[in-house]
Amino acid sequence: MRRTRRLKSTVGLTAVLAVGCIPASDDSPFEVTEASIAELQEAMSAGQVTSADLVDAYLARIAAYDRDGPALNTIVRVHPGAREQAERLDQERIGGNVRGPLHGIPVLLKDNYDTFDMPTTGSTLALAGSVPPDDAFQVARLREAGAVILAKTNLHELAAGITSISSLGGQTRNPYAPRRNPGGSSGGTGAAVTASFGAIGWGSDTCGSIRIPSSVHNLVGLRPTKGLSSIDGIIPLSHTQDTGGPLARSVADLAVALDATVGVDDKDPATRALRGRALPRFMDSLDPQALSGARIGAFEAWLGESMAERPVTQVVRAALDAMVTAGADVMDVTIPDLDSLLARTGMIGLEFQTDFGAYVAATPGIPVSGLPEIVELGLHHEQMDDTFQRRTSDEARDEDEYQAVLARQAELRRALVAFMDENDLDAIAYPTLRQEPEVIGTAALGTSLRGAQVSSCFLAAHSGLPAISAPAGFTERALPVGIELMGRPFSDARLIALAYALEEATSRRRPPSRTPPLVYGVAPRPENIVVNAASTGPGSVTILDGLLELDVPGGTLDFSIEASGVAPEEVHAIVLQRRSGDAPHTVVSRLAGPGQAVAAGSLELSSIMLADLLDGRLELAVYTTAHPLGAVTITIDASGESPIEGG
Repeated sequence: MRRTRRLKSTVGLTAVLAVGCIPASDDSPFEVTEASIAELQEAMSAGQVTSADLVDAYLARIAAYDRDGPALNTIVRVHPGAREQAERLDQERIGGNVRGPLHGIPVLLKDNYDTFDMPTTGSTLALAGSVPPDDAFQVARLREAGAVILAKTNLHELAAGITSISSLGGQTRNPYAPRRNPGGSSGGTGAAVTASFGAIGWGSDTCGSIRIPSSVHNLVGLRPTKGLSSIDGIIPLSHTQDTGGPLARSVADLAVALDATVGVDDKDPATRALRGRALPRFMDSLDPQALSGARIGAFEAWLGESMAERPVTQVVRAALDAMVTAGADVMDVTIPDLDSLLARTGMIGLEFQTDFGAYVAATPGIPVSGLPEIVELGLHHEQMDDTFQRRTSDEARDEDEYQAVLARQAELRRALVAFMDENDLDAIAYPTLRQEPEVIGTAALGTSLRGAQVSSCFLAAHSGLPAISAPAGFTERALPVGIELMGRPFSDARLIALAYALEEATSRRRPPSRTPPLVYGVAPRPENIVVNAASTGPGSVTILDGLLELDVPGGTLDFSIEASGVAPEEVHAIVLQRRSGDAPHTVVSRLAGPGQAVAAGSLELSSIMLADLLDGRLELAVYTTAHPLGAVTITIDASGESPIEGG
């Protein structure tokens, strides 16, 4: 349904064009957009909604926004039995059995987590029909906790990159700015969770693949201490560095998910480190005062002031200031000899081919023998050519080199822990990514900044230390920024507490505009806005008539506007311009130029333009010979709170 509003203005008045959403009626479905696990659980307990209803609601959002609207392309497969799972769990609830906080909660899995009842593909065409014989450890724990496996999400093919493109899943897009990279390799999970396609989602992190998507999607994600969570049943990239875990819209949701899935697993030798150690209770660690008295070392070398880094650094510095306000002692630090400590500490090149080959050999029905055959048959996206060719070798692994890298990782870990001990630090802080995500198809996200690494992923990944990415805020271009906190081994609960206190102090979560709540089960329709405004001056009257049509999910503004009362040759321009407090107005788009009294077309809105429009910072203006500073100016207000009534 399209709505049309008609607004007029005269000299000395600013017309306000209101483009708010249709309010839900009292009998509208329960709103899952941005709903927390606790809110979903409360609604089910109160009988307001069932788990099956939640499945339907999330599937409706996937239908509206994953292929249509912003076309995020996050979902590889929906679980065919998702609603049946939910109905069984609803019956358990009716019978008085609620397994815990995840009972009936629909969740998303990165498509490298084994599931016995649907394919696990790594988003590669080579594994498109592979159904493993059993669940990954964490998936089994989720089922035991009563979670509903809703869908599998796209990832950078075989997790071997950070832009989330694959031969089976295609290119995932960022809900905040669909032309920009969604991070990776868990980019499908990150985009799907921030778009509320599920309550929470699982990813894996070998070198940033949980933290990078969390950063660019305004989410929170923990790379746990190596050994805290099992990687059994996750398609491997490097077993030494691989970890798995959730990405969430809030720290509380993250804590619920971690409590359900961490623990000792006989099939993952790394988890033996937990034997004799009490498991952390993440929900119990949620302390809004956790920053009071905390000591945070801001890693100055990664808080750069170059043109590319400055937008992110400003946001992270503001988050650090908020920590100070919340009682933390934040100091700039320099880690001695870090470059040399990090040199030649990566394991992916030494383990990928061998680990993946072992997974293939242990999984019945996979039609390829390993990475070399995938390369030989071309069963991968062309953007993986260089990576897969580089990782494929007929030569045996150099065991001396392998042991040397393990030793260097251990040395890096000792040095970082010693540095934190010497300076009595709770955590070391730095940007998760040191620049904004690039436009899809240009430079790879996080790989180079004039020759320097801009992703900070390897510090925790190569040392095995825990690190959490939490929302720090947004750049001036309305793009999310993450702040990463790295701690000592098994200080994961302390990191959760610090992130929770930061969240409580700042409320930095902001949902993407492109995936708003559905209206009676479908995406909001474009709204027509009638423009009718006039300005009088000495000897002249300028009238601006026309129609705007705003499509928020599609991110477009169609316009057909005519300036009358003035000769075309007297028109300088019809423009869309930004208002910013007392600052001068700036033009963001020229709709018509000199001599053109009619402006018509379609404008693709950038993330900042859409944010400005929805926040009431954009206006239409016509400039003429008689009024070179603006004959008519009309503010577009999308708050839905305008006192002007529609005609």
